[in-house]
Amino acid sequence: MRVVIAEDLALLRDGLIRLLQAHECDVVAAVESGPDLLKALIEHRPDVAVVDVRLPPTFTDEGLQAAIEARRQIPGLPILVLSQHVEQLYARELLSDDGGAVGYLLKDRVFDIGQFIDAVRRVAAGGTAMDPAVISQLLAKHDDGPLAALTPREREVLGEMAEGRSNYAIAGRLFITDKAVSKHINNIFTKLDLPPSTDDSRRVLAVLAYLNR
Repeated sequence: MRVVIAEDLALLRDGLIRLLQAHECDVVAAVESGPDLLKALIEHRPDVAVVDVRLPPTFTDEGLQAAIEARRQIPGLPILVLSQHVEQLYARELLSDDGGAVGYLLKDRVFDIGQFIDAVRRVAAGGTAMDPAVISQLLAKHDDGPLAALTPREREVLGEMAEGRSNYAIAGRLFITDKAVSKHINNIFTKLDLPPSTDDSRRVLAVLAYLNR
């Protein structure tokens, strides 16, 4: 798996390189600014990019903007964004592209090596990897809307869906049957006025796009 990394903190950047290389990833570029990131993404067209939101020169949203521009030029380019905090605006902007292959994790998730590598691989494969803290805030933001109609179990299932998990994986994590998961998902789409889909990535993006409009 070919990876591009964008992180301005040298220690974290070196740590990400070593971690990914230890899990059979080929880090083809490791940059520290937005302009360098865009250049590296266009040049290398990696299997996945691990991108910090805030990069030099202004430390605002250079990483995200470079990633979005790269996806405009290379539709579907897999991007996994890392952020120090839950920034709903950034999550919303990233998820507005319905091409799939996107992720948004808080930086402290990197310390859970298994979870981080799983997220990298999932995004590289065209899936979605969303941090539970991001999902929680997006859900809470709309408690006065159609989400109020969801049961507690449906909210749990929706959170698992938003993290990119399959029906089988959700059943295992929530200790329910596959049939029950399918029923909950059908109820969720009905209550949110969203058509069911067999495409896991697109269904997650559809739900998140709805939550953020």
